[in-house]
Amino acid sequence: MTDLSFFGAAGTVTGSCTLIEAAHGNILVDCGMFQGNKTVRALNDGDFPFDPASVDVLLLTHAHIDHCGLMPKLVKHGFRGTIHCTEPTKDLLPLMLLDSAHIQESNTERRNRKLQRHGKPLLTPLYTKEDASQTLEMLAGHGYEAWVEVLPGVQARFWNAGHMLGSSSIEVKFEEPSSGNLMRLLFSGDIGPDEKVFHPEPDSEKGFDYIVCESTYGGRERDDYTLKERRAALKRELTEGIERGGNVIIPAFAVERSQELLHDIGVLLATGQIPKTSVYLDSPLATRVTKVFKKYAETLEDTEISADKLFADGQMTLIENVQDSKRLNERERGAVIISASGMADAGRIQHHLKHNIWRKDATVLFVGYQAPGTTGAHITSGAPDVMIHGRRFKVAATIRRLGNYSAHADQGELLDWIMERGPVAGGIFLNHGDDDAREELRRQLGERGLDVNKVFLPEMDELIDITADKPQSKGRTVQRIAPTELLTDWYNEYASLMLKLGNRLEDESDASKRKALLAQVRKAMD
Repeated sequence: MTDLSFFGAAGTVTGSCTLIEAAHGNILVDCGMFQGNKTVRALNDGDFPFDPASVDVLLLTHAHIDHCGLMPKLVKHGFRGTIHCTEPTKDLLPLMLLDSAHIQESNTERRNRKLQRHGKPLLTPLYTKEDASQTLEMLAGHGYEAWVEVLPGVQARFWNAGHMLGSSSIEVKFEEPSSGNLMRLLFSGDIGPDEKVFHPEPDSEKGFDYIVCESTYGGRERDDYTLKERRAALKRELTEGIERGGNVIIPAFAVERSQELLHDIGVLLATGQIPKTSVYLDSPLATRVTKVFKKYAETLEDTEISADKLFADGQMTLIENVQDSKRLNERERGAVIISASGMADAGRIQHHLKHNIWRKDATVLFVGYQAPGTTGAHITSGAPDVMIHGRRFKVAATIRRLGNYSAHADQGELLDWIMERGPVAGGIFLNHGDDDAREELRRQLGERGLDVNKVFLPEMDELIDITADKPQSKGRTVQRIAPTELLTDWYNEYASLMLKLGNRLEDESDASKRKALLAQVRKAMD
């Protein structure tokens, strides 16, 4: 009997984690961190819904934290197998995991100071740098398209997924002892768009029993564009932003997105297409990742800048020091500041937003997916104000979005990728997407001639027997989170209420009416 369990990225776009339980052993594909609203993020702190010590091997699609971020926790709680990935992913993981461990330790230290003042029990970090270091010792790097025996009788190979440096779709095959049939599975990982700097289009073999495919943009089509057109759109946004006189703040993920922006801005500066200005990459992690990209510069495709000049324009400054970061907000006007996190939920970007989002001459340019419940999603929704570090800030800056920097395939590209992988004998599982996106992608697959009864939308923590001709669900093995909490939770409602209450009090000039409003709130609470 072979079972698939979806322990993450089912009904949401983060926390990728799928377990294959087969006669040959237990194989985990990805072990990612949950991101989004507070209730979703709380899943990171709970117990794994399986025994980490029972996992024999881990196959990793790529180095984004929502795919690899809980691996040190897995090791901390008993996993002792090998972690297989591509060579570039192996080079990126020391940066990603040690940075994540530092965040876990520093966040816990900060929370413990508050708990100690109130006489409450102290917390321990989700994992430590020691756990991350132990995880790194378990890595095995591989090239694309070469078969690797990951367990006796189980082979895997990595296909270019076109999503980021080192990203892969993973093919797994093994013989089922009970029937003698060969089981062939394909896990898409995150699929990149057809038009992308640095990496070729996604690829893999054809003809599988089952495919597990991401659906981040399963419900959305982007406008067709070329890399030249994308650069022209960035030129317009930067030129208008710089001409407003304020800073252009760009929340960007440390891996891939920051490097793509640096590349395109470097081209625009070198060719005189945007006003001369200072460009800062203010992210220690992104700066270190950029050095890994330089290592692989000769292998990158569609670059307009030679390998030796990539990310090396004299007007660009890579910032790691905290004091240098703080000085940006003290002295810079009309600069371009790229900083993590991409969803504006943590990191130095929040400090840059605090200093700029209330300025009418500033611009905040979003260039990636904003998960429901995140600060970035709140700002891009058109909200008049935003809570950052517990304080309310008016949104006076110009808020702009560029969709052409997404590292994910859109609906049409996902449909093409799935159809090109056929025929599929058993079925297709759509994960890594909100329910609306998954449902629309399934409908579109039906429009293209696939039997929608063979396209499945697994729930979080659902276990499915894939041995029979038709997959049989065994239900949710645990009930960690209600599906309704995956998009918005109590904290989103709380933050929205506090913002509305603050605005009502601010708009009301009569002190007695303000007091009456607060009395109504107290009465409702009682």
